[in-house]
Amino acid sequence: MKKQTVLSKLKEQEKLARRTIIIDAAEKEFAEKPFQKVTMRDIAKRAGISPALIYRHFPDQQSLFAEAFMRGIGKVFEKIFVTIDESPDGAIEQVISDFIEYFTFNDQYFQMMMNFLLGGPIDPELFDKLTKIEREILGHFDIIFIKMNADGDIRNHSHTLFASLIGIVATFRNHPEKNMQQVLMHRQKIARNLSKLLKNV
Repeated sequence: MKKQTVLSKLKEQEKLARRTIIIDAAEKEFAEKPFQKVTMRDIAKRAGISPALIYRHFPDQQSLFAEAFMRGIGKVFEKIFVTIDESPDGAIEQVISDFIEYFTFNDQYFQMMMNFLLGGPIDPELFDKLTKIEREILGHFDIIFIKMNADGDIRNHSHTLFASLIGIVATFRNHPEKNMQQVLMHRQKIARNLSKLLKNV
């Protein structure tokens, strides 16, 4: 019985390791190409496994994209949500700074998002999954403006903040004369201005 338990644990570890390899490969493919042009065969080739093996872990391309994307952005938004919840005033400057810094140094997730959004028609099931993520982000951004005692439409303010952050990250992408630290400094400068403007809503 004990031997069986050890074998079961080893199999589970192997399964998790293989799943991680698949997600790692998917991240790279989705960051490099539009969503509709990525195939399970492409991901399998990059992962060094057969396409059939991917389907044991993920039923389709959409679920694999969602898993890879959520794994990537989960780290930063967990941090941001805690910052918002624990701050008496919503900590808008810190939230903006953390968002900008994370997506500056983890550009593959920003590329995934842009390749997906600009790639054409979206599968309804995947759209629903990503909409749930967006709603959770906007819900926490609402808390910022509530804590700031902002006037007007709170959800509209949250949409404005989210869209502005996406725009800031897009600024100076792939600039040939600036290194990543210089790009970050430029983005953070714009972000500080955004924070000042939003404090007046």
